[in-house]
Amino acid sequence: MNDLVYAMLRTTAGKLASAMRGTVGITSSRVAAVRCLHGTEESAEEFDKRYEKYFAREGIDGWEVRKGMNDLLGMDLVPSPKVIESGLRACRRVNDIALAIRWLEGCKDKCGDQKATLYPYLLEKITPTLKELGVPTIEELGYDKPELALKSVFDM
Repeated sequence: MNDLVYAMLRTTAGKLASAMRGTVGITSSRVAAVRCLHGTEESAEEFDKRYEKYFAREGIDGWEVRKGMNDLLGMDLVPSPKVIESGLRACRRVNDIALAIRWLEGCKDKCGDQKATLYPYLLEKITPTLKELGVPTIEELGYDKPELALKSVFDM
């Protein structure tokens, strides 16, 4: 009986070892291949130009505008004022004011805990474009404060 258990254990251990060797070998070569494929790092100016060019494309439709905005808002960054303006112009071209306001809300949200300093700076830079396009700010619409919010018990 002991010989049978020993033989089963030896067979299982051998198969497990060969499986692990194959997995580790494939994984390390995959990692090396992926690392070799990475190109040069894109500068901030190139990044901004790429998205400005994306939003300025002729024939861009609402879906593509939303995709570009969603991609930008999904990244760990606050879009630059030039990119925000390009997005607003794209919203105007597809005649979607709701998307423009959502874009402003998303950019404001991306400011995170620096909202008190970053958002006024962004507004200062994009205000001429907002006026040119006729897009109201979130504050002008009253969307910065909840409509049905109750007064805090600490403020009573």
